[in-house]
Amino acid sequence: MGWQKTFTLNRRPKGCHLVTEEVLTHIRPGLEGVKIGMLYLFIQHTSAALTINENYDPDMDMALDKIVPESLDWVHTDEGHEVSHTKTSLMGTSICVPITDGRLNLGTWQGIYLTEFRHAPHQRRVVATVL
Repeated sequence: MGWQKTFTLNRRPKGCHLVTEEVLTHIRPGLEGVKIGMLYLFIQHTSAALTINENYDPDMDMALDKIVPESLDWVHTDEGHEVSHTKTSLMGTSICVPITDGRLNLGTWQGIYLTEFRHAPHQRRVVATVL
């Protein structure tokens, strides 16, 4: 049997934000009683992404800005989010985490990050599926 919930993360400005605890507040009911399973998280946006990284990494946003700088000669400028869309494609819109005995089986230093690529703070919808 599967479990699914769509929830909204708090507004955050551009940057990489550790959201593990916020995600857990929304998905705890879906973890209950799961001996062995998988959590799939999917963000329903094209200018933000989800990733797993060290639960303290202040340099990730700077590195992404170096890889995909706003100063490139962008052709798609209608929405003004071409940098964001490119970073989202590189980072990805989904992650999966094993579940063991009702808990996320992350590594000791791993955490779930929202990587927000737009400068203005936005709320972001995430679909969580437990199988």
